[in-house]
Amino acid sequence: MKFFFLLLLTTCSICSTAQQFETTKDRTGRKMLKGFVTDSVLRADSAAFKWYVDNEKVYVPADSIINKFSAQDSSVSFMVFFGTWCPDSHYVIPRFYKITHQANIDPRRITLFALDRTKNDAAHFAANFNVQHVPTIIILKNGKEMGRVVEYGKSGRFDEELAAVFN
Repeated sequence: MKFFFLLLLTTCSICSTAQQFETTKDRTGRKMLKGFVTDSVLRADSAAFKWYVDNEKVYVPADSIINKFSAQDSSVSFMVFFGTWCPDSHYVIPRFYKITHQANIDPRRITLFALDRTKNDAAHFAANFNVQHVPTIIILKNGKEMGRVVEYGKSGRFDEELAAVFN
């Protein structure tokens, strides 16, 4: 099982670096991404993904959260599922990336996977990680799941809940 997660994580990392994604339209006619992307793809298209820059600007992560993330070594990685169509993702994903940028997390340790509204994908990544809601941020250590935060988290403070996974 550990080998499976390491293999999957390596495959995801390679794919995310290559930015293999599809651009389509959601049911409202807005641009939607599906597949492996990076935050730079979202940031670069300020017309379609204005929400990314707007929500990143307004968020100031607590020092305690930054410190928890900064303390993690390279054995910790993140598998992030989201939807460009999803209001919860619009809120959480830019804030998550602001934390990782301020904590100097190597972007290659983050695999960002965009899903459509069905949350199904041809490679079954979402199903393999039992993703039923977006955003879902999964923290892995040496390829093994340490914990996850789904949507805003149970408390509504997704950032605090992510930091608590490291305890």
